[in-house]
Amino acid sequence: MTTADRKPRVLSGIQPTSDSFHIGNYLGALRQWVALQDTADAFYCVVDLHAITVDHDPKVLHQRSRVSAAQLLALGVDPEKSALFVQSQVPEHPMLAWILGAETGFGEASRMTQFKDKSAKQERTTVGLFTYPILQAADILLYQTDQVPVGEDQRQHLELTRDLAIRFNGTYGQTFVVPEPHIVKETATIKDLAEPEKKMSKSSTSPRGCVYLLDEPGQVRKKIKSAVTDSDAEVRYDTEAKPGVSNLLNIYAALGNTTVEKLEAEYAGKGYGDFKGDLADVVADALAPIGARTKEFLADKAELDRILTAGAEKARHVAARTLAKAYKKVGFYPPVAL
Repeated sequence: MTTADRKPRVLSGIQPTSDSFHIGNYLGALRQWVALQDTADAFYCVVDLHAITVDHDPKVLHQRSRVSAAQLLALGVDPEKSALFVQSQVPEHPMLAWILGAETGFGEASRMTQFKDKSAKQERTTVGLFTYPILQAADILLYQTDQVPVGEDQRQHLELTRDLAIRFNGTYGQTFVVPEPHIVKETATIKDLAEPEKKMSKSSTSPRGCVYLLDEPGQVRKKIKSAVTDSDAEVRYDTEAKPGVSNLLNIYAALGNTTVEKLEAEYAGKGYGDFKGDLADVVADALAPIGARTKEFLADKAELDRILTAGAEKARHVAARTLAKAYKKVGFYPPVAL
């Protein structure tokens, strides 16, 4: 098979920094991961190396990595189609990050907006948090990635990755594929249910602002029914005047396999009670099978570990070749196989 004939390779990762992913993760990214498996050579990882750039409990991190992998499988990531692995299982990631760090200007790293945002929210700022985008670049370039599924908030990090690939290739000769963004433009950003002007996040200031994939159905319904709306009771899409209602419409359209326009027509003349009640059922019904499947994968520890080990072996088969090439280009001795 020639390069032109093969499927484009994609790489994406998600942090295990919560006990569950939320519907913003699912609708904004993870559902696209599943769809891409049919058209791309997919590598998906739980990025636990990134997770230790903030304070963490080692036992909690280990368990969250397992739960994260189980959720990805429950959502439809297929280990027969994709390489699913935990980032720390593939030591080539930090090894390449060191080389790329030597190619990154201090000013470039300083301009990363996510570093500024995250460092402002915590008491202790680490070098690891500062160099986070460089490790992210290594994650991508290790797999000779053609496309990276990213949201707009990650575009700056991908631009740094592209710059580093171009710079390295220009200095040492062709080594890395220069990746392109794969942005699903029609996917709306899911907002916090309690503060709809903010993106949904596990760090929500209100426990009712974030719907988790592993929430029990009763919790889901309660959160949806208590979501912030407004006082005029009209189910209408207007992100400026009605951010809460607009957010709920986006969720309903995405999970209910319909359109915002159809929902506006369906609920014309009806109050928020009917709208929220129906949406609560749609969300609860959509998430219940995911929770059940996640529990099944977690119950069979040996099988889950087998899937992750197989994914890591597939990933290392690609990553080791790329790292060996980069080592040779910069003048290092070749890494010794274990």
